[in-house]
Amino acid sequence: MKFEIEFSGHENIRSNHQKTIEITKESHLTPQGDCIVGVNAKYSCADLPEELKNKLKNIESKVTFSIKVGDNDFVIEGQGHPDLILTHTEDIVIRKSDFICPRTLAVKCDKASDLLPRSMVTQLQDPKTVGIFTITVE
Repeated sequence: MKFEIEFSGHENIRSNHQKTIEITKESHLTPQGDCIVGVNAKYSCADLPEELKNKLKNIESKVTFSIKVGDNDFVIEGQGHPDLILTHTEDIVIRKSDFICPRTLAVKCDKASDLLPRSMVTQLQDPKTVGIFTITVE
């Protein structure tokens, strides 16, 4: 199953957090939001289809995320978890740790926002930039 979420860039995107990556439906961002790679996302955890949520709650599921901006594509692999809550109405966070809260979409991911290519971060610092966050669950 594949699900795409469109989001926008923002001048305050820093993308230097070592444990998480986040996209948010919020339109504003302070420099402290250093894991956020996109704003104005069309979906949050709460908005995802039930079928996708059920697949994410299966520990056997292989979860792959792709962040596409222009010609750049950044791929992250992670895991679902039976305890995922998936009810946050603004945010989606993928984590290297196994911490779970309503914003958590996946755990034990192999990358965080600090590894996003700097050329992609520069593109995302332009509010006119549109990115695609793709969730693929097998």
